Formats: sequence, structure tokens, C-alpha cells
Amino acid sequence: MTLFSVPHSLSTERPSPVLPANACDAHLHILDARFTPAITGTPTPANMTWDDYLLLQAHLGCSRAVIVQAKHYGFDNACLLDAIARSKGRARGIAVVAPDISDIELENLHQGGVRGLRFSLWNSGNAVASWETLAPLAARIYELGWHIQLHAAAEQLVAHERLIDSLPTPLVIDHMGRLPPQQGLEHPAAQLLRRWLEEGKTWIKLSGAYLNSDSGAPNYAPTLATARQLIEWAPQRLFWGSDWPHITEQHKPDDAHLANLLGEWAGKYRQQILVDNPAEFYGFVDVEGL
Repeated sequence: MTLFSVPHSLSTERPSPVLPANACDAHLHILDARFTPAITGTPTPANMTWDDYLLLQAHLGCSRAVIVQAKHYGFDNACLLDAIARSKGRARGIAVVAPDISDIELENLHQGGVRGLRFSLWNSGNAVASWETLAPLAARIYELGWHIQLHAAAEQLVAHERLIDSLPTPLVIDHMGRLPPQQGLEHPAAQLLRRWLEEGKTWIKLSGAYLNSDSGAPNYAPTLATARQLIEWAPQRLFWGSDWPHITEQHKPDDAHLANLLGEWAGKYRQQILVDNPAEFYGFVDVEGL
């Protein structure tokens, strides 16, 4: 029996076991036709608004969220700020900004709930940010207490190791470091991930299982060893995210199943990854009642 109908998800049943109270979905995107896309005339996909996401949130049983600026809007974070405001304190945002952004604009983003800058650089063909602006912008957001969120291919992490090492801010790495399924933990980037975790300034998102696997649903087999190893190395430095609305995927995954995978990966650390780590890192503990 279908229990729910959630846009851009095959999920019909709730996660099992249910997610703990105050669970955080630490990676999702919002697109809303009320806001102008970066490229004039580009259509905005339907059913990716904050209200649509609330259907998934209710279905999964999470109550906190980290909204990541979509490439669709380039450097215009209006849609992101609107979604954070509508969350009533239950969401934080990760923005994408131009290198010449003013200090006043950065402060306005901070007041609006933004806590980091994203650099999605794995695909140079449609990247909005750049490796060249990473260090200058990291230096500028340091005093705000923000972090850099980096989405890069494993080979890019290796190629830019020295640059990444030099960043003054905390670092969040998307989608388990995008290790190639054929190599997984044998890829040189895996040992970089280990070192960065152990040095204490880096966190990693256990998200995008379908981006790190060539075996497909339901188990995305190549991700099992990677996720479990990351958890063994540093369970206190990991988050989980749905990656809804799965913009890159023609065939949408089952989000409840993605949440269930975390249970298979994390075992006794499930609560820590879903609740404790994001509460401390993103500042949800500072919001009364959250």
C-alpha cells in the first residue's frame, strides 16, 4: 500500500527504524519558479520547492535541514534565503557567491541563516564557482565562523591537496569524496580523506550513494566499504543527507531506502550522525526548542 507520494522520490514507506528526534537531512536543494534562474529562459523544474521538500521531511521523519544553493541560481541566493526563512529556524544554508561579494552582503547572508560557501567543482563544464576563488573567499568568511563545502571528484582532491590543506576554515566534503566505484578505498584520495578527518578540521557527508556506485539500487554496493571505513575513522565528523530532489538523476531513488542505508553503514553511530554532529556543527543547539 502506498503511504506517501513525495515528488522526485520513489519512496512510499517510512524509514525503518524511524529516524531519531531532531534528525537532520544535511544535504538538499530547493528550486522555486518564483525566483529567476541564473541563465535567462532556463525553465525551473517543478515540485522542488520548500513546500515540496516538507512532504519528504514529514515522510522521513527528520526535522532539521541544510539547504545547499542550486547551480540553477548561480550567485543569487534569494531562493535559498527564502527557504531558510520559511523553515522557522529549522534549516541552515550553504551559499554560492561571487568573488567580489561585499562584506555587507556576506553579513546579510549570515543573518539569513547561511553558514558556509559551496564549491561544486567536480564538473568543470557547469561549475559556478572556481578553484581560483576558493582560498580568497575562505579567508573572507573565516571571521564569520563559516565553512567551505567542497564537491569535487576524487582525483581533483588529490590534485588540489595543497590548496585544500591551506584553507583556514573548517571543510565539509560532499558525497563521500566521490571515490570511483572501481577503486573505492584504494584510490589515493581515500587516505587524504582519512588524514583530513583525523586532523580535526574536516567533516564528510554520507550522501549521494548513487553517485558513488556502479551497481545501482537497492544497496549501491561499492558504497558499503567506503561508508563504513569513514565511520570507523571519525564517526564524530560525519553527516547524512538525502540529496533531494536528486537533480542529476533521471530515475529518482527511494529516499527512505537511502536513510535505511545509513543504518547499515553506521550501526551504533546512527544517532550521532543524524542528530548530534549536525546539531553542533550547524548550530541547531543554539535555537530554542530545536
